[in-house]
Amino acid sequence: MKKVLIANRGEIAVRIIRACHDLDLSTVAVYSLADQEALHVLLADEAVCIGEPQAAKSYLKISNILAACEITGADAVHPGYGFLSENANFASICDSCGLTFIGPSSESIATMGDKVVAKLLAKKIKCPVIPGSEGIIRDEGSGLKIAEKIGFPIVIKAVAGGGGRGIRIVKEKDEFYRAFSAARAEAEAGFNNPDVYIEKFIENPRHLEVQVIGDKHGNYVHLGERDCTVQRRRQKLIEETPSPILTPEMRAKVGKIAVDLAKSSGYFSVGTVEFLLDKEKRFYFMEMNTRIQVEHTITEEVTNIDLVKEQIRVAMGKKLPWKQKNITFSGHVIQCRINAEDPANNFAPSPGRLDYFLPPAGPAVRIDGACYSGYAIPPYYDSMIAKVITKGRNREEAIAIMKRALKEFHIGGIHSTIPFHQFMLDNPKFIHSDYDINYVDNLLTQGNSLF
Repeated sequence: MKKVLIANRGEIAVRIIRACHDLDLSTVAVYSLADQEALHVLLADEAVCIGEPQAAKSYLKISNILAACEITGADAVHPGYGFLSENANFASICDSCGLTFIGPSSESIATMGDKVVAKLLAKKIKCPVIPGSEGIIRDEGSGLKIAEKIGFPIVIKAVAGGGGRGIRIVKEKDEFYRAFSAARAEAEAGFNNPDVYIEKFIENPRHLEVQVIGDKHGNYVHLGERDCTVQRRRQKLIEETPSPILTPEMRAKVGKIAVDLAKSSGYFSVGTVEFLLDKEKRFYFMEMNTRIQVEHTITEEVTNIDLVKEQIRVAMGKKLPWKQKNITFSGHVIQCRINAEDPANNFAPSPGRLDYFLPPAGPAVRIDGACYSGYAIPPYYDSMIAKVITKGRNREEAIAIMKRALKEFHIGGIHSTIPFHQFMLDNPKFIHSDYDINYVDNLLTQGNSLF
C-alpha cells in the first residue's frame, strides 16, 4: 500500500489524511464542485473533482471514484463513514479492481448490514436479542400476527436501514397497517430495499456500543464501550466513555459478546456492536456498524490507540499488536458534536460562510473538524462542523473541561448547536446520568425556550 484515496469529505477525510501521512502513505482527496475550498482538498497530496454538489452525483458515484483511483494510481481506498462506507458492492468492486478496501470484507458488510441476518447470527452466539420476527415480513397480515404475539408497542424496521431512518413505532393495533406501508415505502426510497422486520419496542432505553477490532489472522480485542444515549431524533449529539451506568461485570460481559459476534462472522477491521439497555439494565443486540464511527475519537483518547491507523494496518495484512489483557483504559472522555444548526429554531440547518471560526485549545481538549475562517459550509451534506473531545481524570472533570472548551469556541456567520450542548452540560439529569434516548426529544416537545 502506497497511495490511499479517501472516498469521503469533511472532518473524517481530514482525520484519515493525517493518519495516512503519519504512516508515510500518499493521499488522494476527492471532492464535489461544492467542496473545492474544503480542508481535505487542501491537505491531501492530490485532489480530483468527481462531480456535482449532490452526493448522488459525486461521493456516491462509484464509477467516478474508481476513475479517480486510476488517474492518480491510488492502490487503496478508505471510505470513511457514511456515503459508500457500508456498501458491500463498492467493497467488492474495489477488490475486483485490485484496490485494497480499508475496511471489512464485502461479505462481512453484506452479512452485518442485513439486520435480519445479523440478528440471527447474534442469536447463535447466545447474545440477547430483542423479541420479534425471525426474518423479513413481506405482508402486513403476517406482520400483524407477530406484532400481536409479542405485544404492542412494536417497531417496524428497514432491513437495510441505518441512521434512524426506515423506522416506525406502532403503539396500537389500529396504527399497524399504515405504519407498515410507510416503513416499506421509506425503506425503498432510502435504501433501495423495501424489506422490513418487526421487533418489540424497548421503551426509554440507553444506547450503548462496543468498539471491536479484528485482524486477518483471527485476532480480536474490544476497546470498551461508548454511551451514546444523548440523541435527537435518533441522531447522536453527545458521546462518552466509559458509560457512567455500567458495572465492571456488565462491561466485561458486553465486551465479550461483541468480540464473539465479530469472531463468529469472520470479521476483520474496526467495527462497532450496538446495544440497547432497558430499565432493568438488560442488554439487547441492535446492530453492527462495519466502519469507523464518528465517535471513534473518545475510544482513542481513553485507550491511547489510534483506530484509523490500526484500521489501515489491518488492511495491509498486519497482526494486531496487542491481546485483550494489554488493553488499558484511563480517565473519562466526552465528545460533543457541533452542528451548523439553530437549536432555538427547532435545529433548522444553518449553512453559509464562516465570518470567523476559532476553536478551543488548551490541556485535555481535542478538536476534529474541517472548517476555517472564511470557509463556506455547503447545504448539501451532513451539518456537523466539528467534534469537541475533552478528557478528565473522571466524569466531573471531563464535563468541566468541556464547559471551558465550549465557552472558548467562537463561530461567526452561522448558528451552531453550542448553546444546546452548554444547556445539557448544566442539566441535572445529564450530570447525574439519569436519562434515556428520548430525553432530548421530550424536552424539546415541551416548547420551552431552553437555549
